[in-house]
Amino acid sequence: MAQGRFITFEGGEGAGKSTQIRLLADELQRRGLSVSITREPGGSEGAEQIRRLLVEGDPGRWDSMTEALLNFAARRDHVARKVWPALAEGQWVLCDRFADSTLAYQGYGHGLPLHAIEQLYDMTLGAFVPDLTLILDIAVEDGLRRANGRGGQENRFERMGSAFHQRLRQGFLEIARHHPERCAVVRADVPLEEVRQAVLRVVESRLAIPGAS
Repeated sequence: MAQGRFITFEGGEGAGKSTQIRLLADELQRRGLSVSITREPGGSEGAEQIRRLLVEGDPGRWDSMTEALLNFAARRDHVARKVWPALAEGQWVLCDRFADSTLAYQGYGHGLPLHAIEQLYDMTLGAFVPDLTLILDIAVEDGLRRANGRGGQENRFERMGSAFHQRLRQGFLEIARHHPERCAVVRADVPLEEVRQAVLRVVESRLAIPGAS
C-alpha cells in the first residue's frame, strides 16, 4: 500500500480553511483516494481537550511559551495517534492548521523566538513535515469580519487585536517565502469557487493525484 500524503491548510482567522478542506476532500474522494480530515489544535481525544485550553477564555490567560508547549503537546498526541497511522494506511490527510500556525501565532504574533519553536518541533516530530502546505491569505479586516460572524466560544485569538493579526498575516507570508518547496500562497479574498480551483491547481501541480490534467 502506498504511503499517504499530508496536506496542511494555514492562514489567519476567517481565511476559509475548513471550507476549502471539505471541498478538496470531496474532489480527492471523487478521484478514488481515501481521505481523512483533521484539525489542530485537536484531532485526537487528548488534543481536543488541550484545544479548549487554547481557544477559549481570556486572550491573556497564557504567555507565548505556555501556548507553544500546549500546542506541541496536542500536536504530538494528534500526529502519533491519528496522522501517522492514517498515512501508513495510504490515506491523504488534510489538516486544518499545523506547526506553521505555532510559528505564526506564538512566534511572529507574540514574539516567542523562532528557534525555540523549531527546537520543540524537532523534539516532538523530528524530520516529519507536510507534503504540501496551502496558506490562504486574506486581509486582516476581512478575515476577522468573517470570523466574528461565526460566534461561539472559540474566539480567544480573534480578540487579540488588529496589530497581532497583522503580524500573524506577515508571519505566514514569511514562512511561505522561506519554504517555497513546501508552501503555496492562495488568495482567499476572491469568490469561493476561484479559491477552490486555485487550491486544486496547486495540489495537482505539486502532488501526483489521479485524474490530474
